[in-house]
Amino acid sequence: MADDIPTPDQGTPAPIAKVLKCFSGSLIAGTIALLAYRLTLSIAATFAAKPVLSDNPAVVNITAAVRTLVVGMVALGAGVFGLAALGLALLGLQLLGQRLFGSAASQ
Repeated sequence: MADDIPTPDQGTPAPIAKVLKCFSGSLIAGTIALLAYRLTLSIAATFAAKPVLSDNPAVVNITAAVRTLVVGMVALGAGVFGLAALGLALLGLQLLGQRLFGSAASQ
């Protein structure tokens, strides 16, 4: 069944639609990464402005753990989307280079 799918050879240039898809995907992923980064800063500032007012050490420890988890998860999302944006941009540049310079760049 996998043999039914035609595969392009390495020497043929990539269609311009694939290049545009890479760059538009990179723009979208970069925008999401930037928004997630700004959300991370906002959450961290909000948590810093509201200290925990408790004498119970368990409450303080659980609060610190939850706050760290929330900020860490949003920061992880920002990092993942940032790396995806970088990878898509580099893939778009590679496909564009193959399209402009032909198969000589791929060897």
